[in-house]
Amino acid sequence: MKVAIVHYWLVGMRGGEKVVEALCNLYPDADIFTHVYAPDAISPSINAHRIQTSFISKLPRATLKYKSYLPLMPMALEQLDLRGYDLIISSESGPAKGIIPPSDATHICYCHSPMRYIWNMYHDYRARTGLLTRMMMPPLAHYVRNWDAISADRVHEFVANSATVARRIQTYYHRPATVIHPPVDTQAFERVPHAEIGDYHLMVGELVRYKRPELAIEAFNRMRKPLVVIGGGEMLRELRGLAGPHVTMLGPQPFSVLKHHYARCRALIFPGEEDFGIVPLEAMASGRPVVAYGKGGVVETVIDGVTGIFFHEQSIEALIDAVQRCEALMPDPDQLVRRAAEFGVDRFSEEISQFIKTALEGRVAHNQAPRRNDSTHSFNDSAR
Repeated sequence: MKVAIVHYWLVGMRGGEKVVEALCNLYPDADIFTHVYAPDAISPSINAHRIQTSFISKLPRATLKYKSYLPLMPMALEQLDLRGYDLIISSESGPAKGIIPPSDATHICYCHSPMRYIWNMYHDYRARTGLLTRMMMPPLAHYVRNWDAISADRVHEFVANSATVARRIQTYYHRPATVIHPPVDTQAFERVPHAEIGDYHLMVGELVRYKRPELAIEAFNRMRKPLVVIGGGEMLRELRGLAGPHVTMLGPQPFSVLKHHYARCRALIFPGEEDFGIVPLEAMASGRPVVAYGKGGVVETVIDGVTGIFFHEQSIEALIDAVQRCEALMPDPDQLVRRAAEFGVDRFSEEISQFIKTALEGRVAHNQAPRRNDSTHSFNDSAR
């Protein structure tokens, strides 16, 4: 069986790329198709595969400015030649599923989310852009949105990374989706004795607006409590200006530093709404609780009052109250680790393998089923 994996862009190792990595391990001979590719930012297991890029990669500063080329990506996907492939797995969050599959291939889309910037967060993104972009977004987003909805018909089966995303798929594409949570390498994290726990809280992730990192910084400025922030992104410079003396902005860090801070923080702060949210599970795998905005995929992983605390309004006051409630929680680290282990890599590999096997068997049965001629059937019915 010849397998193709289609991913929106390969410029870092975040949650979507971890899914691609797990798929690469399941299909070691698969070819990968993507818009842009930065080999130095990708894991060896992905780099070991044959990787083909779309024409987006040939545009100026493509690995940095790839999101600016979004209106061209539908056309770029449709130029990718996937003839000869039996199984196509698209990894969707940016444009990926809109390839033209061969008629005899099975196309399964693992959807991290329908594109946020044209669907559920369109008005948020537009409100925070400059004047020129704000003027250009309506016609461009309208075009991409229509293409995105139509291209959903090129998918035979949808898999969603959370129930939250499954609801979006139903709303925007009018298609059902099976929920298979993404893989989390829970074995890669460490626990330390209670005496080594520090006096700081931790925030981890790409510093972009929908994750609401400024909310955490403003809350800890007001509380005058230590907060460590790990991650880069478009808001890094802005947030460094916002951070008070109790907030330490570390920027992007290697995994060894991230793992060290996970294990020693008082709790993880997670102020945004995520599609799924791997970061809270990484904190729990380190035996540390989570203070999270109680919406999105996090409600499927964190158990309120047991492995963490939810707040239900994205305000400084609500976050401060949740931090204070978490300090009185005193969760069992063993219970936190056990909960995180329920979302491990082996579980993902088993579930996605079984799903793909069933989908392939269903396609074979459908293709082999005898069909009567619809026009003859209609004619005979009318004649009778």
